[in-house]
Amino acid sequence: MARQWQFPEDHERSFPLPFRVYEGKAETRKQPLVLYFRGHAFAAADRSEEDSSAALALSDAGAFVVEADYSGPSGNIFPRTLECGFGALKYLVAKRNRFAAARSPLLLAGDEAGGNLAASLALKARDALRDELAGQVLLSPMIDPRMATASFNRADGIGMRTRWSDGWNHYLATACGYQHPYAAPCLCSRLTGVAPALIVTSDDDPLRDETLDYAARLAAAEVPVTTRILPESCGWTGIYSGRDGTWRAEVSVEFSRFLKELPT
Repeated sequence: MARQWQFPEDHERSFPLPFRVYEGKAETRKQPLVLYFRGHAFAAADRSEEDSSAALALSDAGAFVVEADYSGPSGNIFPRTLECGFGALKYLVAKRNRFAAARSPLLLAGDEAGGNLAASLALKARDALRDELAGQVLLSPMIDPRMATASFNRADGIGMRTRWSDGWNHYLATACGYQHPYAAPCLCSRLTGVAPALIVTSDDDPLRDETLDYAARLAAAEVPVTTRILPESCGWTGIYSGRDGTWRAEVSVEFSRFLKELPT
């Protein structure tokens, strides 16, 4: 049964965005708390009633996952999208004990366009919420509006080029170009001090090269980074159309390992 959306006006937790939760079974008293953003290419879309396989992968590893709907309230326009996401993050920093324990580690996570938002918020959290974020989980983040990498040109057989191009144009419509580091994290020149990252892509992923380039740049800035490249056989690119696959178990295992390696 799909999880039901809850709304700020009718829920006692007063979370600032529509949200739903995936309650994982934690092995420790300090259950990890994850703020998760689903990817949909910054396109206008109805709020999905289907569970997110990516969010389920994180909850399978024991995390309490809060999936926030940033799309409807923000219109998928920068910087409004970032502001909505940051409002949700600040709420969890201040009120995390309403979802988990007061000392639960707080992480950001997202796939595709949601991965962009998670990466951007990790940068903003470094600047405005110092030491509050334990980690970031970026699942094929959509972070390069140039869309000119070799993997993109080689692997766009899944037919995402027009969707991503339209999404970038919509997202950046009111921005002054795409040089703002919170709009396109891949172009950010100052990455030192952001939260440790788990970054996942696959061999056949059109976003593979931009994902790996960002991971390498984080590592060069001395940010702890765990990178996982899944094989084509795991069906990773199904994440863009909401399809499950063997990748879900792989992500869950990698996330469990990542949690154990985080500083306490």
